[in-house]
Amino acid sequence: MKRLLISASLIVSAVLPSAVHAQAIPAAVVAVVDLEKVTSQCNACKTASAALRSQVTGLQNRQKALVGPLETEGKAIQAALDALNGKEPDAALKTRAQTWETKRNQAAQELQRQQQQIQANQQYVQKQVADKLGPIYSQVMQRRGANVMVEIGQTLASGATLDVTNDVLTALNTALPTVATTAPAQAARPQTQPQGR
Repeated sequence: MKRLLISASLIVSAVLPSAVHAQAIPAAVVAVVDLEKVTSQCNACKTASAALRSQVTGLQNRQKALVGPLETEGKAIQAALDALNGKEPDAALKTRAQTWETKRNQAAQELQRQQQQIQANQQYVQKQVADKLGPIYSQVMQRRGANVMVEIGQTLASGATLDVTNDVLTALNTALPTVATTAPAQAARPQTQPQGR
């Protein structure tokens, strides 16, 4: 009797429509967006891009200003060392070489800090844009009746009527009139000292 009930329940479950077990997925209504165009042509993005390029140019100019005199001094020190033909340099030359090494290290650290700041600034700009784009995607999809949005570079082909790039660009220009191009300073992390017993 038990086997008969188990068999009957298996048959009933197989006969019931699968819709009872899972809801049907609606047909995909796809929209495509050209993110490269959006992020290169939005008004705030253009301004931020110019500011970031200016920061990079400033770094390059600072690098030239630091490296030129260091190279000249380094060559002069090397020439003085070569002129000794293996003899021990005097205290003045040793001090000069140590001072040059210190300046070289300081210059490298300064340039590295500036480069890291520029990278942080670039990431901060990207984050501000991405934070605004998320809600814009949803709004554009809802307004255009789409339930899927795909970056145009990820598609093999698409019809022009599916392209919502201009909608996204217009909405981004409205939602993001300006972008800060200097990342906020990292908050200093409190250092905890191990407590003694």
